[in-house]
Amino acid sequence: MSKENEEIVEERIYTIPLTKAWSVSIKKRTPRAMRVLKDFIKKHMKPEGLLISTEVNEFLWRRGIRGSPRKIRIKAVRDTDNVVIVYLVKGE
Repeated sequence: MSKENEEIVEERIYTIPLTKAWSVSIKKRTPRAMRVLKDFIKKHMKPEGLLISTEVNEFLWRRGIRGSPRKIRIKAVRDTDNVVIVYLVKGE
C-alpha cells in the first residue's frame, strides 16, 4: 500500500517511550520494543489492522537485538478501512 492511493482519515504524531524494553535481558530488548510499539498503537488508535513500515522496523533493529532506542517518534495514519500504518517522523 503506497502513500499516494490511500485516503487518510486521521493522522497523529506520537513519541513513544521504549523504556520497558530495557527492563528485560539484552537478548530480548528489540523484540520487546517492537511489542511495546504495537501495544501503544493498539491502545491509542484502536485499529482493526496494523502495518508497520520498513523504515520503523529498520530504525528499531539498526543496532541489533541488544541496543534498541530509548524512544521513537512516529506518525500513525488511519485510512478508510480502519487500518493504521506507522511511519517514522524525520526532521522536525
